[in-house]
Amino acid sequence: MKKAVLLGDSIRLLGYGTRVPALLAPDIAVWQSEDNGRFTSYTLRTCFDYKAELETADVVHWNNGLWDMCDLFGDGPFTPLPLYTDALVRIARILQGYCPRVIFATTTPPRPEMWGHDIERVRAYNAAAVAVLHPLGVQINDLYSLIAPDMQHLIRDDDLIHLTDAGIELTAAQVARSVRDALAK
Repeated sequence: MKKAVLLGDSIRLLGYGTRVPALLAPDIAVWQSEDNGRFTSYTLRTCFDYKAELETADVVHWNNGLWDMCDLFGDGPFTPLPLYTDALVRIARILQGYCPRVIFATTTPPRPEMWGHDIERVRAYNAAAVAVLHPLGVQINDLYSLIAPDMQHLIRDDDLIHLTDAGIELTAAQVARSVRDALAK
């Protein structure tokens, strides 16, 4: 049986990660942390803790971004763009050392009225992520473009950042497709 590992923040933990295992069953087993991957620096650190799971994976699907891009204090994002891309490259190289196939999912858009987040920053970080990861052979799963056209329906009203049930179903289907596509190569 093939094995997929899912890493990422709450868009995975509370979102697509709740549905992907059922969509990949019975031929692909899924392992994912019960923890929120938060920032790129946190995910980088946990690559050490999850080494045994990563080494036995056939594909890793991962996302980071919303925590890194957040500007709670009005003095810039928690993780400046150069540090974000440096961390992404480090994570990608570590994951590629463990596993033959790595997929990065772009950051989903927050609703425009969400404080601490800026849609232009999300676009810029996503573009930078693709620019540094694609040349490394990391497959890109563009969740941003999937969600952006219908944020009112796919992003929750109560917190303006997490996925609705419809958003979860839509992203989970695309994540499952990207995992299956990667395994078919």
